[in-house]
Amino acid sequence: MKLLSISAGKVAPLFGNHHPDYKSVASAIRKKSISNLQNPTAVEITNLGVAGDEQADLSVHGGIEKAIYVYPAEHYSFWNELLARETKRPTSLEYGDIGENFTIEGLVETDVFVGDKLLIGELEFVVVKLREPCFKFNAAMAYKGASKAMLQSGYSGWYLRVLKTGQLQAGASITVIPGSRNTSIAQQNHNLLKSRNQKDLWE
Repeated sequence: MKLLSISAGKVAPLFGNHHPDYKSVASAIRKKSISNLQNPTAVEITNLGVAGDEQADLSVHGGIEKAIYVYPAEHYSFWNELLARETKRPTSLEYGDIGENFTIEGLVETDVFVGDKLLIGELEFVVVKLREPCFKFNAAMAYKGASKAMLQSGYSGWYLRVLKTGQLQAGASITVIPGSRNTSIAQQNHNLLKSRNQKDLWE
């Protein structure tokens, strides 16, 4: 299990016709890799996440409880294939394009439970919850079904709280310290999908 990339982004206008009430909205979903295996620059990780990273809506992203958004690299092929098919355009997403701060390999939603600790390099984190996609994800992907596809696939990724701050770089190994293991990220995703289907809550 390994950290492949650390990404950050600034708040900027996000355009798209993927919500009836918004044509443009502020978002920092567009992240760029600032440390990767080709250029493993050391990055400062604070209690609020990656130094220099921003969030537009702190009610749903960022803060202590959602300091770091993690996404498995294993899911990128799914998105490339889906988006190429649905948008009729060749798609080759880069790490950070899902909006994540940490792109990792070797660990997916079925393996991770709320309360698990992740030791990444010399730093420590705890798993908080899944990412709930919204219309901004649809706009970033230029596909109105992206949020629904994320939930239906179970490829949501998850948020971390930072327990030990410091510097971190791509290539760091990841160790899981199991918590109570009552609810996995995959189970959270299943419950959210069931709830949205029952209420027909799709942006």
